[in-house]
Amino acid sequence: MSPGVPAGSRARARSPSVRPSLDVERALWRDGHRWVAGIDEVGRGAWAGPLSVGVAVVYAGCPTRSIPRWLRDSKLLTEARREAVHGSVARWCADGAVGHATPAECDRWGMTVAWRLAARRALAILEVVPDALVIDGPYDLLRERGVRGAPADDERTACDPIGPHAGPGASDVPVPATVLTLVGGDARCAAVAAASILAKVARDRIMRDEAVHFPPYGFDRNKGYPSIRHQIALRGYGLSSIHRRSWTYVAGLPWH
Repeated sequence: MSPGVPAGSRARARSPSVRPSLDVERALWRDGHRWVAGIDEVGRGAWAGPLSVGVAVVYAGCPTRSIPRWLRDSKLLTEARREAVHGSVARWCADGAVGHATPAECDRWGMTVAWRLAARRALAILEVVPDALVIDGPYDLLRERGVRGAPADDERTACDPIGPHAGPGASDVPVPATVLTLVGGDARCAAVAAASILAKVARDRIMRDEAVHFPPYGFDRNKGYPSIRHQIALRGYGLSSIHRRSWTYVAGLPWH
């Protein structure tokens, strides 16, 4: 078990009445880490739009009473609530950023490398450099290539594209030596929950903007995920320029 992680079932951690804590951050602060950052992604299962990764940095000694009232795993909040709490979450963080991988990059490299690209782009934007990271999920995809048991598209990481085209500073962004992985971290760890809200709100805003350009797909409502309206529109209109073309759903379309 990761240091500072309270025991308990994942189902209980996912309850909307349970607030994320600073237990993990405190354990890292006690070990001498000053700037602890949480990392979370959104958009992995979407058919259209970017994969977005949020990073939220929390300063050492941040008191529990300072945590914004509605800070939760972003999936437990309505879109309106996420928008309402976004400002207070952003102000609470010592620093925060969101990086994106395009649909074309998701197609070309697979989701594991796309996640790494988006995460490194987010880290490159930060002014406060974290010295410890808490990543939501079971794998350290930020540093490890070909992780055993990682998502099925991981074989494409042999041609990992981290380089100059990844974005300003993203190819050589420093990765802290201390990286913890935490399943259910977006519901249990305050820094990761903050990262989930930053990423979700940023990506939702992108998809609402895209909805104006692609009205049949209802991106303002489904955010690129496979809703009924989205699936019907694909049958009638085919793929837009922001759809992911390597996904299995494409094989069933009349044209692609």
